[in-house]
Amino acid sequence: MSVEVVDVPERQRFEALVDGTLVGFAAYQTTSEMVVFTHTEVDSSVEGQGVGGALVRGALDQVRGAGLRVLPICPFVQAWIGRHPDYADLDYRRPPSKVTD
Repeated sequence: MSVEVVDVPERQRFEALVDGTLVGFAAYQTTSEMVVFTHTEVDSSVEGQGVGGALVRGALDQVRGAGLRVLPICPFVQAWIGRHPDYADLDYRRPPSKVTD
């Protein structure tokens, strides 16, 4: 199943589309520094098929591309970031690294 993730700023959410049909969304609010993810929903007809993960990955990739960080209030987004350490740097709550060469 191919999931397309699109930002719909007028609705303040990223939407997951399969064959052009809306099957999920990740609601957000923005500030000048970050995107606050508040709620994620996936249609029950596609639960367990990776749509939620694809939605979060696609949304976070777009946030990263915009040079912003995230505050994952939504438990699903928070748990997904916890399972994917390559996205942990986007979490606004994570302290900046103090590692030097």
